[in-house]
Amino acid sequence: MEASLTSAPHSVKRWQLSGTDYEPQQAGTLLSDTRFSSWTPLNNKRINLQLFEERVNLVLHWFDLWTDRQRKHLLHSLLTRCTKSQLRYCRDLLIETVPVTKVDLTSVLPRFLSLYVMSFLSPRDLCKAAQVSWHWRVLAEQDCLWAGRCIRRGWFLPYTPGEKEFGAWKSHYVSCLSTLDWLTPREAAEMYGTLNQQSTGMTEEEEERRREKRIRQQIREKLREEKRLSVSARKPWGSYTKPEIARGGGTQKGRPESGLTFVSQPSLSWPLRSVGSSSHSLSLERGQPTTAPQTWERVQACSISSETRKIRGALSSFIYRPAQPHTVSPLHLSAPALLLLISNRIPAYELVLSGVKPSVTAVLYDHRGTLSSLLTQVERAISGKPAQRIGLLACGGTQDIHLLHNSSLSEKTLLTPDHREFWEKLCGMVAPTEEGGGIDIFCPLAASASGVTLLQNLSTLTGLEVRAPVGVATGNFQNILSEWSDGNVPTGLSENQPALPALQYVCEAVLQGWCAQAHWMEEALVELRSTLGLQLQWTSLQARGRALGYFLWERIRLDEICVSRDLSEALIEGLTALTREEETRPVEFLSIFLKNWNEEKKGQEGNGQDSSGADGGSQTCFNVIPDLPQMVLDWRGAAARELHHSECLYLGKLSAVLKVYKEPLTAALNSNRAILSYADIHVVLSPVAQILELNRVFQADLQVRLQQWGAEKCIGDVFVKFCSKLKVYTNYLNNYTTAIHTIDKCRESKPSFRAFLKRSDRTLATHMLSLQELLLCPVWRMQEYVTLLQALSLHTHPGHPDHAHLRSALNTLLQFREFIHKLKRTSEADRLIEETQRQIQGCPNLSEENRQLIMTQDAALHRSPDEQIPDSLKTYEHVCDVGLFLLNNALVLTRQNVRYTPFTLAHQSTHTFLASVALTSLSVREIRHTRYVSHAFVLEGPCHSWVCATQRGEERRHFLSVLRSAMECALAGHQ
Repeated sequence: MEASLTSAPHSVKRWQLSGTDYEPQQAGTLLSDTRFSSWTPLNNKRINLQLFEERVNLVLHWFDLWTDRQRKHLLHSLLTRCTKSQLRYCRDLLIETVPVTKVDLTSVLPRFLSLYVMSFLSPRDLCKAAQVSWHWRVLAEQDCLWAGRCIRRGWFLPYTPGEKEFGAWKSHYVSCLSTLDWLTPREAAEMYGTLNQQSTGMTEEEEERRREKRIRQQIREKLREEKRLSVSARKPWGSYTKPEIARGGGTQKGRPESGLTFVSQPSLSWPLRSVGSSSHSLSLERGQPTTAPQTWERVQACSISSETRKIRGALSSFIYRPAQPHTVSPLHLSAPALLLLISNRIPAYELVLSGVKPSVTAVLYDHRGTLSSLLTQVERAISGKPAQRIGLLACGGTQDIHLLHNSSLSEKTLLTPDHREFWEKLCGMVAPTEEGGGIDIFCPLAASASGVTLLQNLSTLTGLEVRAPVGVATGNFQNILSEWSDGNVPTGLSENQPALPALQYVCEAVLQGWCAQAHWMEEALVELRSTLGLQLQWTSLQARGRALGYFLWERIRLDEICVSRDLSEALIEGLTALTREEETRPVEFLSIFLKNWNEEKKGQEGNGQDSSGADGGSQTCFNVIPDLPQMVLDWRGAAARELHHSECLYLGKLSAVLKVYKEPLTAALNSNRAILSYADIHVVLSPVAQILELNRVFQADLQVRLQQWGAEKCIGDVFVKFCSKLKVYTNYLNNYTTAIHTIDKCRESKPSFRAFLKRSDRTLATHMLSLQELLLCPVWRMQEYVTLLQALSLHTHPGHPDHAHLRSALNTLLQFREFIHKLKRTSEADRLIEETQRQIQGCPNLSEENRQLIMTQDAALHRSPDEQIPDSLKTYEHVCDVGLFLLNNALVLTRQNVRYTPFTLAHQSTHTFLASVALTSLSVREIRHTRYVSHAFVLEGPCHSWVCATQRGEERRHFLSVLRSAMECALAGHQ
């Protein structure tokens, strides 16, 4: 038996090895390297791998021949024999091959994101979502989704839900909604009518309007007759006062006994067609008897009855109130202001904002928002008081208004639920028609039949007078300066309506310039917004914070005020919160803030949380700067006291660096919760501690001298002692650039430090300054020292014993100031070199020692077909536009490419490196002006020459003069 096994392989194995180069006599040699009857070599890896591949191919061949059921059975058998690591590999392979595309968002997203997504669903959709699964029901019935919907409708829960109570607000919403009295659309149409169809019978309101229209027509005829008689038979001079108009001295003829007084506006220039119109009568003087024209205006104001005003919305995000230098007519306090809604989609809207009159509240809204957000902005702008009129400046045509990017107002969309609700609520924020309320739309809707229908339907819906341009002018927005329709007579003009209602909102000069050049200005403003938009917004916030810090520490002198601790803390928090808000009513904001502060304080005292006890009413007084004696007309004493006062403020800022930044960072490092490493803290903040120690000694010496100040007192020796230790400042300034770069690097790479800066910067403890601004204080202080020393030297007699010390200290500080200016120039030169390096594509490294950018010049590169012809007869052809970057030791030439953006006037210039020549090997010669070339010159290098030409002769003269001067300096330095 053993002989048979050793002499030949199994019969099955022989069948598998058929067709191969198998030799039975070699089986004995492989006996020690095989196992069982599979003939699997254990030591020969190559044969083992070959055999494995053959078996895999055989199994795959069988797998292709099997049915689907057989394949699944094999896969199931294989997976049951796999280990966990092999199963995980199969899982990853399946996910990569067949990715999961449909998953339950509530199982993938965090809970708060799922609730945020569901907050956009309507109540009906939320109820449907609750039927998906148990988990969806738990999310869809959360109180945070239903409480706001109930409170907005005034449905308050009569009890406080328990901690584990579930779906209380949803149940309350359903119960309140089920008990509402509602009408079907047919019942509502039978009771109130619709805007789509006109009623067959004459209603009482229409009869009243017709009667009032006849009365107005009679009054107009009487006024025309009165005007004709007043012109033919004018009264003697001085028998009546002519009304002044806004053209600065002009008069309006006719209607002498009307009793109207026009307010003079010398800074505004009205167009000729506006003379004689009622647009100038912005306000009436009180106490005058009512005459026929006034009676007519009251009759006209009663033509349309106002509907029920709607509820207000929430707060807004941005309200723009421009400050204009123009002199305008004073408004009565009882008269509501005008409101102008401006879409940021219109071109050059910044120019319109700059021309808004002071009596107008402008609201700039984002066209990507929603109608509800626009309503909240309007509500915040009016502050609970109805506006006289509302103007709407948005993109649109003769048939529709592009109010928002996804909401266009037209005759068809006016009756949609969103638009209907928007305009019904908006009309509640406008004064009634009896008081002159109305809406002015700056789109030429009165130029088309559909636009006129839209105006009529909008007037019926809101119960207000709606006006729009008739669109008889051509141009971008020139129709705004054309005639406007009357709210009661949409297809015509009314003699008693302002010819240009737009001038009630925007100054004429600004409006005319914007209407004519809006699209051209937009091209320039697009680049400005993208480059400086966020920077200007952030700069505005920083400026307000610095102004508050200056006001509290240097004007009010917060450290010297003796008030209760609670009052001081409340005022500080209130003013700090005011700078962080886009608030246009600061006094009202502070009153509300202090009221809420008082309520919170009382609540804490009632709950026993006030740990201060009787300290809340204690008096706190910090007198860092002692009262120093003052002398009349003592200029030296005044300069010395200012030096001491500013030094104390300077020390406060330096102390804030250590207290607010260094001490917390060091404490975190010592507690093994490091925000910054020890090396970073040492580089950034340790030099400030050395300066603080030096200046504290300086301030103490000044205080001792000023305690008993007299005419013969000296402080120059104190300055000389201070100047002898300026090495501390020298080390600080040499390390300043490294410290700033370290802060930037750590802020970008360490989130904990970024959060620390956000929490610590621009607080009251840091004088509303950031860490970088505080580190700049020593540089500013050196300039202040020079200014104060110059004042002391000026008012110190040469024979005074302090004069020599003051002059010595002043000379030392002047030299140190020059050292600071040299550091600034070096830093600015390095910055310009880096910007030039990034601007030029393919440019070699320009960052060499002492290399500076002197100037840049745009030119045109020309080429002559024949170089043998004299310059006066040469013809030149334009090759390309080039940029000349003049450095202090080289000249870099670049190819300038200009790319225009399609459908706009915007373009962008790029520079590609062309050549560079050292100034020591460069020569320049000018080319005389010929019929073929003008303002040209030749740049000759060692291997190549370039013929360049500028646009103007002044540019060539200036560039060549600077270039020759730089070449002379380079040759002098080379020699």
